[in-house]
Amino acid sequence: MTATITYNGDLRTTAVHIRSGSAIETDAPVDNKGRGERFSPTDLVTVALATCILTTLGIAGPVHDIVIDGAECNVTKIMASDPRRIAEIVIEISFPQSAPFTDKQKSKIEHIAATCPVFLSLHPDVKKTISFIWPV
Repeated sequence: MTATITYNGDLRTTAVHIRSGSAIETDAPVDNKGRGERFSPTDLVTVALATCILTTLGIAGPVHDIVIDGAECNVTKIMASDPRRIAEIVIEISFPQSAPFTDKQKSKIEHIAATCPVFLSLHPDVKKTISFIWPV
């Protein structure tokens, strides 16, 4: 088992990771009758993609002589309606200026981003737009 999730009422849940005990609360977004005081479940999907990309890059980094320490992602979720769903996830990954990359490393980073487990798990209808801000 990975987690236990409790519905707390008022469109809020608490998910507890079994192994560590760490917790995440969610709220429904304001535009869907919620308070929007926490990540929404669909926010977590977009965050899962960004964190998966960074984690997978971190795992592959030593093999390909790639250091991404200090990299940051900005994530934007674009919703569609009828049915309500995530239409697009836009991720902008910025790398620290102290880490220049070769063309080969850039190509490897882009490939890893587009093949991380969450990217491959999302439905093909969910548009995934990933841009890279390279150090100069």
